[in-house]
Amino acid sequence: MRERLVVLLCALARRRAGGRRAMPGTGAGAWDGPQRRAWLRHYYSQRQKRLMTLLIARRRRTSCYFYPRAWPGVRVADWWERVVLKEFSPRDWLEKFRMSKETFFYICNQLRPGLAPHSAHFHPTLPLEKRVAVALWHLATNVEYQTLSPLFGVGPSTVQTCVREVSYAVVLLLKPLYLRLPNEKELENMVRIFRTRWGFPHCIGALDSLHIPIHPPLRLSADYCNGQGWHSILTQATVDGLGQFWDVSTAFPGSMENSAVLESSSLWVLAKEGRLCPNPPKHFMGKAQKYVLLGDATYPLQDWILKPYQEDETLSQRQLQFNYRLKRAHSVIENAFLRLKARWQILLKCDDCSLELLPTLVLACCILHNVCEAHDSPFNQEWLEGTEPTELPKPCQPAPTAMEDGRAEQVRELMCQYFESCGEGRSGEG
Repeated sequence: MRERLVVLLCALARRRAGGRRAMPGTGAGAWDGPQRRAWLRHYYSQRQKRLMTLLIARRRRTSCYFYPRAWPGVRVADWWERVVLKEFSPRDWLEKFRMSKETFFYICNQLRPGLAPHSAHFHPTLPLEKRVAVALWHLATNVEYQTLSPLFGVGPSTVQTCVREVSYAVVLLLKPLYLRLPNEKELENMVRIFRTRWGFPHCIGALDSLHIPIHPPLRLSADYCNGQGWHSILTQATVDGLGQFWDVSTAFPGSMENSAVLESSSLWVLAKEGRLCPNPPKHFMGKAQKYVLLGDATYPLQDWILKPYQEDETLSQRQLQFNYRLKRAHSVIENAFLRLKARWQILLKCDDCSLELLPTLVLACCILHNVCEAHDSPFNQEWLEGTEPTELPKPCQPAPTAMEDGRAEQVRELMCQYFESCGEGRSGEG
């Protein structure tokens, strides 16, 4: 037995020294068929064992990572059907889609005419509800396309297409229902809400602007750099006393001032045409007076836009009272912007969105905000964390005095008289 082992070891040593690359069964001392097959079986058996050992070691290395629930780790094409539709709790729907399950399917039904399955942009097997879910998840969480795509079992380009097509459909089909110019009866109801909820009479809305951070194109970098030195697009919006938007103009370069945006917006045209109040105007404090909007110091004083008196030591007590009343009522749009950005966090920084799509995307977010508010979708206060980064302060450039309307001072004085003589118990309208 020892002699056989010595002979076998000598043969192996000669083979290793003579040529490692020579395959068994080739060349001068070729093995016969059974010997070659035995060697191959042994080789592939050892190879399989090594692969299994590597796989087991890899599983042991990653076993320390765990999830509190089973569904976040799922990365298969049927995750939407098998997990979201069947296992998501009401809290999950609210956290990922910013609305209840009932509101989600209401939106899907409203968008069905604009997202027909024969669309050339989508694979025919991708359901409408799944397309809407992909878009809303991205708008709500601002997750990158590459991160979101494996969750729904689609490619990043499909996620981008879903966001674009759903945003267009929301603007096309839901804007006439949820973001439009109020009629005369609705304007009267808005006046009543502002008077009862905010203590400000003869008012139909609060006006303000929102800067949305972006990555600007290099050739237009200076145009989108605002007064605080960061790049943004500017959105002008008007809300009612419930914090729902009824006029939005967006995608202005961040370097523009609020007064210039106002003159370039459709709201300015509507006001100059007299379409923001009944004809003839309703009476206030015994005089025919247009309905008013409430702005801040960045807007010009008009007979239909009121802003606070400039704070100094010369202000009278009733002027200070007017400032307090106006700022308190104007806070409705500040709260609306906070809720808008908290619910649709794509507005905190639009990294994956082109400048061409931005106006549609911002409008879609404002419309979806109105849908959620109108359907009483719960709002999680935790979403507000991080919506106002301190490193990006809001630009604030006072309006030029050349745009001031001399008649507007009389309207502001009339409001001062109202707050001084009428108080909260009377409306002063008739």
